[in-house]
Amino acid sequence: MITLLDYGAGNVRSVVNALESLGETVVRVHSPADIAKAERLVFPGVGNYGAMMHSLRDQQLIDPLLRYLYENRPFFGICVALQALFDSSEEAPEESGLGIIPGRVKRFETELAIPHIGWNGIKVHQPSRIFQGFTGQEKVYFVHSYHVATDHRADVLTTTDYGCEFVSSVQKGNIIATQFHPEKSGKAGLKLLENFLDTSQEAVIPQSCPQQTKLAERIIACLDVRSNDQGDLVVTKGDQYDVRQDGDVRNLGMPVELAQDYYEQGADEVTFLNITAFRDFPLKDMPMMEVLQKTSEKVFVPLTVGGGIRDFTDCNGKSYSALEVAAEYFRSGADKVSIGSDAVLIVEEVLKTGKSTGLSSIEQIARVYGNQAVVISVDPRRVYVQQPEDTQHPVVKTIFPGPAGEQYCWYQCTVRGGREGRDLDAITLAKVCEQLGAGEILLNCIDKDGTNSGFDLELINAVKEAVTIPVIASSGAGCAAHFLEVFQKTEAEAALAAGIFHRKEVPIRQVKTFLEDNAVEVRFC
Repeated sequence: MITLLDYGAGNVRSVVNALESLGETVVRVHSPADIAKAERLVFPGVGNYGAMMHSLRDQQLIDPLLRYLYENRPFFGICVALQALFDSSEEAPEESGLGIIPGRVKRFETELAIPHIGWNGIKVHQPSRIFQGFTGQEKVYFVHSYHVATDHRADVLTTTDYGCEFVSSVQKGNIIATQFHPEKSGKAGLKLLENFLDTSQEAVIPQSCPQQTKLAERIIACLDVRSNDQGDLVVTKGDQYDVRQDGDVRNLGMPVELAQDYYEQGADEVTFLNITAFRDFPLKDMPMMEVLQKTSEKVFVPLTVGGGIRDFTDCNGKSYSALEVAAEYFRSGADKVSIGSDAVLIVEEVLKTGKSTGLSSIEQIARVYGNQAVVISVDPRRVYVQQPEDTQHPVVKTIFPGPAGEQYCWYQCTVRGGREGRDLDAITLAKVCEQLGAGEILLNCIDKDGTNSGFDLELINAVKEAVTIPVIASSGAGCAAHFLEVFQKTEAEAALAAGIFHRKEVPIRQVKTFLEDNAVEVRFC
């Protein structure tokens, strides 16, 4: 029996699914007394440090949690739950931590993209049963902007490198906690959790240990999901966003089955883009919820979902905020939400008024669930001009001239699935969204969509120069060489593709093998 401390934030469904996949029964904490009765306590911390500590205090869970920890009973903490074991955090200076281990949580100070998102290695510093069966070369999934700094090395289990060496897991008696997410770390993460549960395992140090860990370039499988004319949810793919072929919606497979297949192939993340958004349905009946729930039972890598993350009123007249919509997605198994057209409208309003309200979907979701939970999906198209002064928007000098020989272009943001252009450019959008709290930018270039001609490197470089958060390249991939090109010629942290994976033209493993052969850091299952 596992007791799960769910304080009401983020995606804990994946932790439950991971534990249940290992044959465990999971019960949730409903009262302080449930912690005292726990045989083994798992605490998945998600989102903002201050919100977590505030919620624990409001639910009167801090004292029973401290008693449990001081009694040295079996405990596994994840991500922000690791940070809670220390004294305090720069993320919320007014909130005291649990103080089980001396140290402070601080924000990364590095020129690398923040948040630290993706698959990185670990350097093991002391024996632990959780590493039984590990080679030492495994990569695990991180997503955080803050890390632990401590001089108390006795309890440091592993460290990881990202601009600095930081504490990536701790072990103090029966207390174990990881900054990374084992429930999102594929088969290695499941093995780690299985080892924690099996107290008969011998404590070991893996034979191999990297001198310096390296963040892998992420390969993301994207599934555009919509209902066909028969009302079934299918994965489709458009050419410049046109998803119909001979009058019917292109059907490239079923969402859950395809996502599981990509997971087995080695996809580092899976993204669902709900391109019909189901805005007229009551939230509890949204078909994407079921897709996420079923996918998270079998797929143990990060899941992102986009489409309909906005304030809306359903067909019964009930109103929902974007934060409520996002919360339902998280509870259904999503780790991140992707905001598209609504981000354009939000930025337009900020530019018009000269200030943010704090009430936009970007700000609210980031404040509760953390910056890393918010991805901005940008759908730009090229607008060519003869000279930079011909537009007020930032321009790129392009090596691909326009129809009249123009040597400059700017990237116009669009809404409504690319059908409507706005007087807003992708660079400005990305900068403002970062200021509002977004943690990642997904660049979908309409001009490249469905062309198999490679990613728009000029767009990617222009946005990367403007922001400090991670950027995902999307649209245009046609072969493994295009992925190599984007990682060699831009600073993008990830590359996303859809059609070439769905049509089985280029398997994910083939892409990763090609990248590895060309000295690009990747993760293999």
